[in-house]
Amino acid sequence: MASERHLKEEGEFRYLEAGEGHPLILLHGLFGALSNFGPLFDHFTPRYKVLVPMLPLYSMPMLSTNVDNLARFLERFIHHKGYKEVNLIGNSLGGHVALVYCSRFPAMVQSLVLTGSSGLYENAFGGGFPRREDKEFIRKKVAVTFHDPKHASDELVDEVFETVNDKGKLIRILSLAKSAIRHNMANELPKFKMPTLLIWGRQDTITPPHVAEEFHTLMPHSELHWIDECGHAAMMERPEQFNAILENWLSRTIR
Repeated sequence: MASERHLKEEGEFRYLEAGEGHPLILLHGLFGALSNFGPLFDHFTPRYKVLVPMLPLYSMPMLSTNVDNLARFLERFIHHKGYKEVNLIGNSLGGHVALVYCSRFPAMVQSLVLTGSSGLYENAFGGGFPRREDKEFIRKKVAVTFHDPKHASDELVDEVFETVNDKGKLIRILSLAKSAIRHNMANELPKFKMPTLLIWGRQDTITPPHVAEEFHTLMPHSELHWIDECGHAAMMERPEQFNAILENWLSRTIR
């Protein structure tokens, strides 16, 4: 990726930024990292201003660690950058954060892209991490994110292992997961007027295909595209197909 070397730090914000043009803001999920969007970031920076803020998953006060406050963080970030209109692309929990922001500031959102988004339903990791000290157990949990377990790299497994064995981080992860389940968006979605693209892996077991279909049914201006042999993180597992679908849609949507 155009890498961590270019991470900007301004007040409470740490983010990647490159390119010029309409702003695309990429929002990562619960175990997401900036690197999850590497191929997407590199592909779109020649034509768009691409930003990847690090969501403060582990630095918010314990009692304030929820989807609602992540959306407030996004609001502050967009205000900090001085944008009047943005295009949001969210994976998993990042999609949920985008949805909450859209429900509050619809006039600020030119377009919305969701991939494996929570907000209606998700299979969380389950009641905590009973065997979090067991790295092979964690490897299996990480592999569930993908259709092809080869994408559960040692680096990714080590990162998740370290995270879930940090008590402060683990409590926040569980708090965010519960908050995502509580904060159901079904009643809000029919009011959304912005064009919305849904890109879903057909083998997603965390937000399964019926979730994508429900988003598509509830959101009046949505378009749904499937990627075969693909799990929950389509932009990582099938980057070329993901980018081709997104590029075609953006060229028709953003003027």
